[in-house]
Amino acid sequence: MNVFERFGLWSEENAARLDQVLASLVALVVCPFVLVTHQNMEWFFGLDISGLWSAVFAALLIFPLVWRRTQPVRSAVLVYSAALVHMLIGPSAIMPADLMVLVALYSVTIYGPRWASRVALISSFAGTALFGYLVAREAGGKLAPALFITFTLGLLFLTVWAFANMRRARIWSMQTLRDKNRMLEIEREQQVQLGAAAERARIAREMHDIVAHSLSVMIAQADGGRYAAKASPEFAEKALSTIADTGRAALADMRRLLGVLRNDVSEEDIDTLAPQPASGDIESLVDQVRSSGVRVSLVRMGTPRALPPGAGLTLYRICQESLTNILKHAGPDPTVTIVLAWGKSSLRLEVEDDGRGAASAAASDGQGMGLLGMKERAALFGGNVKAGPKPGGGYRVELELPLPEVPDEEPPAPV
Repeated sequence: MNVFERFGLWSEENAARLDQVLASLVALVVCPFVLVTHQNMEWFFGLDISGLWSAVFAALLIFPLVWRRTQPVRSAVLVYSAALVHMLIGPSAIMPADLMVLVALYSVTIYGPRWASRVALISSFAGTALFGYLVAREAGGKLAPALFITFTLGLLFLTVWAFANMRRARIWSMQTLRDKNRMLEIEREQQVQLGAAAERARIAREMHDIVAHSLSVMIAQADGGRYAAKASPEFAEKALSTIADTGRAALADMRRLLGVLRNDVSEEDIDTLAPQPASGDIESLVDQVRSSGVRVSLVRMGTPRALPPGAGLTLYRICQESLTNILKHAGPDPTVTIVLAWGKSSLRLEVEDDGRGAASAAASDGQGMGLLGMKERAALFGGNVKAGPKPGGGYRVELELPLPEVPDEEPPAPV
């Protein structure tokens, strides 16, 4: 930004005070000058020996420019009115203050409405013609001086009006660019905030799935080990081993999840940033839950195939969350059945139990993120989740994910 652009911005921000100062300075210079140079002028009401009336009209032409940017129409009306009265009752001569009419035309064209700009230009032409007529009358009917003055003043008003329109267009263009840049900055900030909110929600879902499942398994193992510590030390030792393994796995998952947020990951930390679990890890998840003493059956149907990026993690997390809810709400000794069915155009997951999960969930505080997180994960890939109690007792979670269709294999050509 150069010096002129900075001055333009500063003058726009301090328009009222700047116009007040400039009008006062011009008045302090012009009014005393007119008072001295326009003595003994012939007015409509007689001879002005002191030049006071010329100074008064000079002030009336200058001081309305105080509002030339804040109230351009009002300022132009006052200046044009003072100039008209001065022409009608004053001498047929141009004094320095009459140039304020040009300033008023320039200001109302830039800062006023379009109609005011056109009216001001037409009024300027009318005033020029009137002044030419007065000059011709004073010259005894000679038209040459009057026509020259009329043409010159009219061309001057037209030039000022044209330059003012160019300035108006530039100001409008600069204002449009500033507004556009401001809107882009606001939109960029909103995009950053939305991205941060989405990332926080994703991390919250991942943390919920990791922590809730691992803690549920550890609590179940701890309770079982506490009751079996005296009767079966071997079972208690196995429960403690399962708690330790589960804690280590949860800690590794948390390091892997939070490690991607770091910028200073070294080569030694690459192993901690292993890929997230996918559909192939469901069997390990089932084995982990079985080790806690829950009877879990895994039924596979169809031919497994590669899932789109992220869909495998979604399948794993929904199955993990369903098993976590069973450990928390199904009650003692539930039987769990997991059905994983691969179709041509969709993948279906069913996790059901015969416990008392529905009654237990109804008595909870309702602040969990589990079911909401499952629905959000499925919606990202165009799937849907249904969860609710089964007729006769128990609870069922159903997930259906759309998959790219597998084309039918063409039969071999006859030999």
